[in-house]
Amino acid sequence: MASPANGNGLPTGPTLPNGRVPLRPELPEGLPPLPEIRSEALRLQVFTHRSFYARPTHVFEDMPDDPSPDNESLEHLGDTVLNLVVTGLLREIYPCLRVGPSTKIRALVVGNPTLAWISVQYRLPERLRMHPAQAITLRASANIQADLFESFVGGLYLDQGLEAVKAWLHPLFRPFLAIAYRVVRVQHGLPPEPAYPTSPPPPYYRSSADATGPPRPASMIPGPTSPPQTWSTPPPPRMPASIGHLSLFNQHLQQQCKNVEWVYSDSAGEGTKTTPIWVVRAMVEGECLGRGRGSTKKAARNEAAKEGLVKLGIAVPQLEGQFPI
Repeated sequence: MASPANGNGLPTGPTLPNGRVPLRPELPEGLPPLPEIRSEALRLQVFTHRSFYARPTHVFEDMPDDPSPDNESLEHLGDTVLNLVVTGLLREIYPCLRVGPSTKIRALVVGNPTLAWISVQYRLPERLRMHPAQAITLRASANIQADLFESFVGGLYLDQGLEAVKAWLHPLFRPFLAIAYRVVRVQHGLPPEPAYPTSPPPPYYRSSADATGPPRPASMIPGPTSPPQTWSTPPPPRMPASIGHLSLFNQHLQQQCKNVEWVYSDSAGEGTKTTPIWVVRAMVEGECLGRGRGSTKKAARNEAAKEGLVKLGIAVPQLEGQFPI
């Protein structure tokens, strides 16, 4: 039975998912059918806990003719396949999601509580083979239930390949991702649902006014259909071409374990009282590597650093789109 939900579809009160409580979406049609693993050997291994054979756990590697018959290796493989499939599905549903929130959403969906709940819905623990003395404890363990689900994913991957796993897990996890998406939005101080489509509009489309002409980029079409300005395209460069020489000059001197002394000289007769002119020399081990002048001390040092970089044999290319001061 699903958890009580508010108007936004989020569980309320103590059942709010936080990584320790399972996500339980509304599933009117239930979970997708559980695929059948065709290989009998794989199917048997999927449902075999290591306690069944009580093999030692400190062994580095099994012998080629006697591999471990339990499901730990399948669980390890299934964990990786599960993360791959869920990450791909998350990118498909929410292509503009940043990495940080995406990681939180995935952690909620593939966390042990949620996987354990799904495992129980599929009644996987009922088929688990284990040592009789531990049967009650292990079957009731959320960690074992989640591990068993991952083991099944790993077994299905080896049996039928990645596409078969996707065909099962994509419809299974879509409602779980939808809840986790809203939960993480709330955690970030945002409303559960965004005020804009989660999928970007197509880059080109044809409006009724453009019926006879070529399609135009969406950003060129005025009106409410135009997407909002984003950070996808960087703004034109506004940094002067000369900025940055000083830090590069200091960096190379530090790499050579050398210190620079900035010696300012008299600039009488230059500039005004409100806009003075500073003149400086870059002295390194008694040698002047560069001279510069500018309306600020930093600008003067930067001009001296440009000369110093030339004397050090360091070429600084002019970047496209830059312009001088």
